Amino acid sequence: MIFTWPIGLRLKKQKNLLELPIEVMPPVSFVFIHFQQHRGKPAIPLVKKGDAVKIGSKIGETGGEISSPVHSSVSGRVIDIKPHPHPFLREGLCCVIESDYSDTWEQRFIDSDYHSLSKEELLERIEKAGVVGLGGGGYPTAKKLLAGMKDRVNLLIINGCESEPNLAADYRVMIEYTASVVEGARILQKILNVPKMIFVLTRNYKMAEALLKKEGADVKILPDSYPVGSERVLIRKITKITLPADKLPIDVGIIVQNVSTCYAVFQAVKYNKPLIERVITISGDGINKPKNILVKIGTPLSAIIQYCEGLKDDLKKIIFGGLMTGIAQFSLDTPVIKTTSGIVFQSAVCEDEINDCVYCGKCIDVCPMGILPQMIYTFIKNNEFKNAIDYGLDDCIECGCCSYVCPSSIPLVHYFKYARLRNMHG
Repeated sequence: MIFTWPIGLRLKKQKNLLELPIEVMPPVSFVFIHFQQHRGKPAIPLVKKGDAVKIGSKIGETGGEISSPVHSSVSGRVIDIKPHPHPFLREGLCCVIESDYSDTWEQRFIDSDYHSLSKEELLERIEKAGVVGLGGGGYPTAKKLLAGMKDRVNLLIINGCESEPNLAADYRVMIEYTASVVEGARILQKILNVPKMIFVLTRNYKMAEALLKKEGADVKILPDSYPVGSERVLIRKITKITLPADKLPIDVGIIVQNVSTCYAVFQAVKYNKPLIERVITISGDGINKPKNILVKIGTPLSAIIQYCEGLKDDLKKIIFGGLMTGIAQFSLDTPVIKTTSGIVFQSAVCEDEINDCVYCGKCIDVCPMGILPQMIYTFIKNNEFKNAIDYGLDDCIECGCCSYVCPSSIPLVHYFKYARLRNMHG
């Protein structure tokens, strides 16, 4: 394996997004709640057509060892259980619920004194609430914590590095819910019995840094580069430890959690509130009013567009997630799921012609994992998949830095995804 260790890209954050306060989007007529909103097996439906549900009703049970329950984000009636457009899977099994617009909860918020609860009781509340990693990974939080309870964890990193240029949701969560985020992190620290916990932010998040420190948090600042928020890159920046593809952070005594996940953990533990809503960023030059919004899980794209005062006439593309790693959508019926961090509406789309590799080495210069994208691409083109793996294919985090700088407009990450799928399925 050959490594080079460069720094990635300097992508300018859209400052106007950081200044937009969180707006609470009102409930909509219909929500479309997918049973696959997390890493692992889909949840198993617990409801059927015609059933009445309340806000927070569990509508899907964990479907395997790695899975997570899902809950209704509105009060109303189940209209159907059917395949429906999904942000990442094209289509997935979905519960369609018609809202009655009432504020009827399955279980009202209980402002509980959780400080006396055992680690196991805290973990149970997080699991029942269906909390998953909200940084994009979607791994069930309780499962991640359980692994940490079995192995010695020496460092808990709270990730506030939102390095995608079009995302500001985590920043606004840190700004507006500071105390809850810090308390959520301390709950995680108690469960893991970890001696050291640090919040890690990028240099441009100065206000968040000041507010977190005011709450007594230990904060470390990193350069504002992309993709510093990626788990493996973050760990290397903080600890100088390089994780190979076949190792997890827990293998070196580290656990990383996102700041929005911390907020969801606090809500689950203190109020027994399931994960039925989250903050997302609406951005891009194809939407009339960019916003940071607290939106109910299952809200369709069409309703969000209406709330943000409509699309511009020259819209070309809609992406769920970040500009660098997000997935383009084909339907306005696609709903928000737990791992949706933002939606970007683009009017300008690069459609440069793909040319042959000129061996300039720019992809090598920017790869944050220190591998050789140019060589891996060449091996994949020649169907030499074993050589591609030997040169670091499995270490690729699919951040898109190589594709971004390629003067030949080669969609390098697409080739890497193809090769991984090819290897996975023989």
